[in-house]
Amino acid sequence: MKQDIHPTYYAKAKVRCACGATFEVGSTKPELHVEICSRCHPFFTGKEKLIDTAGRVERFKARREKAAVAPKAVKKPRLKKQKKG
Repeated sequence: MKQDIHPTYYAKAKVRCACGATFEVGSTKPELHVEICSRCHPFFTGKEKLIDTAGRVERFKARREKAAVAPKAVKKPRLKKQKKG
């Protein structure tokens, strides 16, 4: 393996979040700035907003049932062109 090609590894790099939280991780940069962390992310804080997708699923199922009941269009056979001469 080649020597002196790997970046310096900082075992205690400081991470600063936009919410003000700071913690330490291992990184190739001594200091990191992030917009969101586990202390302010809605999934981890329990303030997650769930989108009601039940209406979408019901509409999809209704379309599938309607398509199953509707008669299928029958393709007309194509006539081959006759050669001249």
